[in-house]
Amino acid sequence: MTDTALIVVDMVFDFTHPDGLVFYPQNQEILPQIAKVVNYCHQKEHLVIFMQHSYRANKTEKNLVNMRPNCIEGTGGDHIDPSLPLDEVKDYVIKKRRYSAFFGTDLDLVLRENGITRVVIVGTKTNCCIRATVTDSYYLDYDTVVLRDCVATNDTIVNEVHLTDISKYFGKVISSKEFMSEA
Repeated sequence: MTDTALIVVDMVFDFTHPDGLVFYPQNQEILPQIAKVVNYCHQKEHLVIFMQHSYRANKTEKNLVNMRPNCIEGTGGDHIDPSLPLDEVKDYVIKKRRYSAFFGTDLDLVLRENGITRVVIVGTKTNCCIRATVTDSYYLDYDTVVLRDCVATNDTIVNEVHLTDISKYFGKVISSKEFMSEA
């Protein structure tokens, strides 16, 4: 095991599939590249963690008050996209109910238990879930990297604005090619 973990944020049916409740075509476009990065991380023995956006069915969910219902347990909307190479023995799947992968989850504990000092973040909603996860990663003193071609949101300009801010204030923004060519 290395000191690096890949965090795959919210690549679930409702975000990645055309029949999903909050589908954006940009998410489907990044799936093949994320799959390559996951495979690379498996080969390099980096820890891989899938964050699974998942709301409880028939329970109060603050995030759903102002948005369309999505990622509800039992509907299939919160299932990890099957095109991603999830290793059910080695990889972690951690449910989350807020934008940040760290808030209200045991992600930080899992990372520390595995000796992780650097997190590489990919996934959806650069302006919400990616940005919140990156911010918390920075405040928790992880060396934070975002793979530019493996994150998306529903607006290209919004995506670029947030990547620029992340690069300036919170961590590195590089391509998956740069990441996979590291020695």
